[in-house]
Amino acid sequence: MKNTDAISAFLALGQESRLNVFRLIVQRGDVGLTPGQLIEKLGIPNATLSFHLKELLQADLLIVERQSRNLIYRPNAQMVQDLSEFLLDNCCGGKSCSTTKPLRKVKQS
Repeated sequence: MKNTDAISAFLALGQESRLNVFRLIVQRGDVGLTPGQLIEKLGIPNATLSFHLKELLQADLLIVERQSRNLIYRPNAQMVQDLSEFLLDNCCGGKSCSTTKPLRKVKQS
């Protein structure tokens, strides 16, 4: 994966509503969701949802299929896998990333 592809995906996911749309679609897996189902679950206006779906499609995070009159949005599983591998490539210097103690979040002032 190229850095520019990863950046495009991260920029698309860097907006709260878009992230919520993506996460909901990922939860449904290969079943996918229609825009109507997304509007019902998230309460996003149609025009706003269309904009977010377009951004996620352009980042190659989603695939869309027409079934009769409906558009079905599904996660692009290969892109999600590639993005995960990109993030974890050479993680922890080749050693296991598991820890014996849970890491605590450090508060910054």
